[in-house]
Amino acid sequence: MAEDKGEKIPMLESKESDANDSLNVTADTAEDSPLTSNEVMQSQTNGGGKQVSADTPKNVEEEEEEDADVQDKRPSGRNMFFKDGKKRIDYILAWSTEGKPEKLAHSQEARAVFEENLEQEGLKLEKDEKEGEEVHFLKVHAPYEVLTRYAEILKVRMPVKKSLDLDKIQQKYAKLELKYKCIQGPDLDTPIKAVSTRLWDTMTNITKKVFTPFQLDEEVVKPIKRRFNVAYSRDKEYLFDIPDDREKYFDHATRSRIVNFILRRKSFSKAKEKAYSFGINKMIADGHYTDAFPLHEGHWKPGSADNDRKLLFDYWANWRNCFKIQPLDHVRAYFGEKIAIYFAWLGFYMQMLIPASIIGLIVFIYGCVISGNSYPANEVCDKSKNFTMCPLCDFQCPYWKLSAACSHARASRIFDNNATVFFAIFMSFWGTLFLEFWKRKEAALQFKWDLTDFVTEEQPPRPEFLAKLEHITTYKEHPITGIKEPHLPFWRRRFPIYLMSWTAMLFLAFLAIVAVVGVIAYRISTLAALQVLTRNTPVTNSTFIASTAEVIYQNASLVTTVTAACINLLIIVILNIIYNRLAFWLTDMECLRTQKEYDDSITLKLFSLQFVNYYSSIIYIAFFKGRMVGRPGKYATLFGGRQEECEAGGCLIELCIQLAIIMTGKQLIVNNIVEILIPKIIKWIKRKIWPETKEQKMSRSPWEKDYRLQPAETTSLFYEYLEMILQFGFLTLFVAAFPLGPLFALINNILEIRFDAVKFTTQLRRPMAERVPDIGVWYSVLYGISRIAIISNAFIIALTSDFIPRLVYTMAYSPDGTLKGYVNQTLAVFNTSDFDEAHRPVFEGSDIVESCRYRDFRNPPDSDDPYEYSQMYWHVLAARFAFVVVFENVIVVITGLIAWLIPDVPAKLKLHIRREAYMSNEIIIKTELLRAKGETVGEEDIEKIIEDESQRYKTNDFGSMELVHRKSASPEAAENNVV
Repeated sequence: MAEDKGEKIPMLESKESDANDSLNVTADTAEDSPLTSNEVMQSQTNGGGKQVSADTPKNVEEEEEEDADVQDKRPSGRNMFFKDGKKRIDYILAWSTEGKPEKLAHSQEARAVFEENLEQEGLKLEKDEKEGEEVHFLKVHAPYEVLTRYAEILKVRMPVKKSLDLDKIQQKYAKLELKYKCIQGPDLDTPIKAVSTRLWDTMTNITKKVFTPFQLDEEVVKPIKRRFNVAYSRDKEYLFDIPDDREKYFDHATRSRIVNFILRRKSFSKAKEKAYSFGINKMIADGHYTDAFPLHEGHWKPGSADNDRKLLFDYWANWRNCFKIQPLDHVRAYFGEKIAIYFAWLGFYMQMLIPASIIGLIVFIYGCVISGNSYPANEVCDKSKNFTMCPLCDFQCPYWKLSAACSHARASRIFDNNATVFFAIFMSFWGTLFLEFWKRKEAALQFKWDLTDFVTEEQPPRPEFLAKLEHITTYKEHPITGIKEPHLPFWRRRFPIYLMSWTAMLFLAFLAIVAVVGVIAYRISTLAALQVLTRNTPVTNSTFIASTAEVIYQNASLVTTVTAACINLLIIVILNIIYNRLAFWLTDMECLRTQKEYDDSITLKLFSLQFVNYYSSIIYIAFFKGRMVGRPGKYATLFGGRQEECEAGGCLIELCIQLAIIMTGKQLIVNNIVEILIPKIIKWIKRKIWPETKEQKMSRSPWEKDYRLQPAETTSLFYEYLEMILQFGFLTLFVAAFPLGPLFALINNILEIRFDAVKFTTQLRRPMAERVPDIGVWYSVLYGISRIAIISNAFIIALTSDFIPRLVYTMAYSPDGTLKGYVNQTLAVFNTSDFDEAHRPVFEGSDIVESCRYRDFRNPPDSDDPYEYSQMYWHVLAARFAFVVVFENVIVVITGLIAWLIPDVPAKLKLHIRREAYMSNEIIIKTELLRAKGETVGEEDIEKIIEDESQRYKTNDFGSMELVHRKSASPEAAENNVV
């Protein structure tokens, strides 16, 4: 967990009613009135970002044997208290009773020391040890004194009293501005302000109307309103709205976060030489405990008592709300900022895909419309042209007619047209706008969730790091903590490990390249085999056999491409499994000290390996296939075989098919099978192998039910981010070849949000509510991909598509400025008599063909320089490189200008942050001054201070705040005293 210096801590406030004690979501009396989801999550902002209902416990000893499912469905909810019914369970520690006797004795001793230290810290503990059970539990409760002590140490921010709330301050500003406006008169309003205000209001209203159908019902899921927060201090409790029952002050997420902070700092060994034997993570790694987790606040299933978890499932994870905007404030309140930031980013990414999907769909429809009227496609399909093409392989492959590639040429024209260039430019701008607007969105979330002044806590050594170096005799004092820790000399111990690790990384990347070469060999051999198969089809009276042979002959390249892409996808999935295991093994070998160092290293390794694994075959098709083939009679060979050639319609359609199969197949099919189907199958198998009786289910407590869920590991979000980053790479790096990519990504992400939401609410134990201010290193990865994408799309348009050759032909070679005759111009002539004996076709009838055509810009055999590159080749080559240079520099300059023009933090938000910081400081200073004079500070005194401070500012005609002198006798005099 990363705590921050300016963290906010929540405040619990009971719903104001005549029966506060009846509003509970915990296992209490059966007489408690039922709660609605509205009452469970009221719109009060606190450090956890939500309103929490009051918990009115009772003695629940008689309910211990009650069915847990019955508890979940009772109005009061599940049992969340100690046996006394008063102390709320903030954390659960679990340990196993199975193992070797000496190991169990050592673990029991370590737990005893650890628990003693926890009790000395002020935590309350209670064990749940059922005879005959393999797993026992320790319930942890943090009293109010412990929570406030650590809230002050950690500088947790808390909402102030309602009289100090920023809304009231803003209302005073509004009243003051209205008073000035009445005195000054409407004539002083400038036309600029009036027009801009009307325009902004119009745009705001239109946006609200557009998104109204996608908003959740505010009567059911009430919006959480931000409160005015200041750093907590026990000496200044008069500022904070503390209820009479102080145990209700902190919300559940913040309680568990503070308890986790304590658990990670306490020692479990009395030996002085083992100063690093501390923290719950080290104990879990050593096997003293099996897990530690906060409890879910109820069940999610229909019929269960209303609770925060059920509300999130019903109105966030449920499929009927898949088109609704996410309740991010409620997600943050329950799961913490780290998970909420991920879902906020994913939701924003999905929204930004909407315009890209619309434009991509329009480009695709445009391509479909023009494909039937394309001169190049019509010339390829025109059998009267009688273009006889050279064999696709040596010896056995026949000559073939260009008209056989008709469908391939028309399909290629759908994606290879002038609109492709426009879409590539649009997506380059889109990538920049996405990142810039996300920074603004992130800044707003940081302010709303009190992450603006986030300071990362100094992380302790990883338990695995200490365990691996337990026998090291060299110690070094850490410069921050001052604790002596095991030390590995860099050159003698670390450098060899790093060298071995990155050598292994290069080898693993080489495996992906070898797999691509294997797929290339498959494509070449399969295409040749299909050509020979159709040529050797025996003459028969069967119409079916003849028609099948004709279909295979005409679509041999399509069949080869699709099957090769599917094989490549299978190889990618297999290599993925290998890469994941080996990347973690190599990172473990590096013995990295902190969790952040470990996470950064594994991120770099896995992203690099996944990048090579996913993109190597696509990069080959986009930039290398068909570039160094040679010509008939003098083909360039590799390992004794001819290299792959692009089909008659070009390589862009093959690139499109490869992208579609890998991108959609991996994300829509494979990922969803792994995330949804496999866990359900495993759960079903477990139920069949280890069936439970009704009595066993009845005796299960809430912590036992949560323990049976999957653990919320630290890598859970890592894989989610990695999946989306790879998708972003598909969309931006190769979008010129696949305009439908954003649409498929949008569909996948709509499903992804709900799949992930279901996983967090129903399948995983409740994760500790971690606080992080941003998406971390992933933003830098996104930025790097967006920059590389500009170069990538420039080369795809210049080299892979036929845009540049068509442009050169229409401008310099076409007699009428159209594409008539373009196909003939791009097909060079080869005299079959120039075949050498080693490569001459040997099948029957091959000697009848005198010449054949092949795709290249070369001189004819009867020219002065036969088979050399023609003048058009050099013109096209120069145009291609000119296009790359112009495209790259223009897009880079414009995107840089866009990034510069769009500020990272909105101007209004900057003003809001500064105003809040100033007001909080002034209020504290003046109230402390009154207290220093021995005066009692009450609500009226604070109201007077706010009134005095708010009158020091007014808003001018352009919306800026101006400071006026305090001693002005009237608003008219204040006009002349503007500072």
